[in-house]
Amino acid sequence: MQLESYVNTLGQHLKARFGTRVRKLSLHVGFTCPNRDGALGRGGCTFCSVLSFSDGDPQASVSDQLAAGKAATGRASRYLAYFQAYTNTYAEVEELRRLYAQALTGGDIVGLCVGTRPDCVPDAVLEILAGYRDQGYEVWLELGLQSAHDATLKRINRGHGFVAYADAVARARRYGIPVCTHLILGLPEETPAMMMETHARVLECGVEGLKLHPLMIVKGSTMAAQYARGSLAPMPLPAYVTTAAELIRRTPAGVVFHRITASAREPMLIAPDWCHTRWPAADAIRDDLARKGGQGSHIGLCGVGAMVQFDAS
Repeated sequence: MQLESYVNTLGQHLKARFGTRVRKLSLHVGFTCPNRDGALGRGGCTFCSVLSFSDGDPQASVSDQLAAGKAATGRASRYLAYFQAYTNTYAEVEELRRLYAQALTGGDIVGLCVGTRPDCVPDAVLEILAGYRDQGYEVWLELGLQSAHDATLKRINRGHGFVAYADAVARARRYGIPVCTHLILGLPEETPAMMMETHARVLECGVEGLKLHPLMIVKGSTMAAQYARGSLAPMPLPAYVTTAAELIRRTPAGVVFHRITASAREPMLIAPDWCHTRWPAADAIRDDLARKGGQGSHIGLCGVGAMVQFDAS
């Protein structure tokens, strides 16, 4: 069976709306991050190295990057422009308006996904995105939370706490903008119970989409040095699969999963080996869901109590 039999995926959500396959095209338009430029800190989050996931050339125009993305995929007639690299609401409002408008030029671009930090979402940006949504575009605000535990956020040098996330979600919902929240499973010192609690707190705030990532150690990140010293161990594949599948079962059927695992390009990936491609985790999660129940089948289980048994091997 296909993953879509057990999970409400972004692909099936978009196909239901537009009647055809829709692909995301990643953009890198030269934004930085307040956790890198000194506004909040230097060095960024300890797991971050944008070279591990971004295809875009920040020197190329938005239109050129989109054209290159279309040529590379060649498997869709409709596309979402995905502002992915770093903090894509961290600029003057008029500059953001200009770049977003450039991305929406052309009839085959049906919407925007804008990745950002919870503490960099002013109302002026929400107004812009709400305007596109009112025009009929598909719009997603993608918020990198990673964990709801402030101690973890401090440990990974995130530069904000859970309160900033809850505030950004509440304001986005007032503007009618769907939120996709990014969560990393396997962050240092976090247990499966803590990951379940993060998930429960995110659902309590209200969310329309989720994106799950395993912790990956990539070249150029602070965690790469921690891993080299032996002070950091990524989550094994069986533990990731068990945890991710249980999170999916605890998620209401209407929430859209933009991703249930991730991979990093070579030669950037240091560990774990199973993240060279997303398929080992995706296939194993699908099989787990087929055996134990799909999305929404464990609604009502809380993040701390009623825990399932996790195989951490």
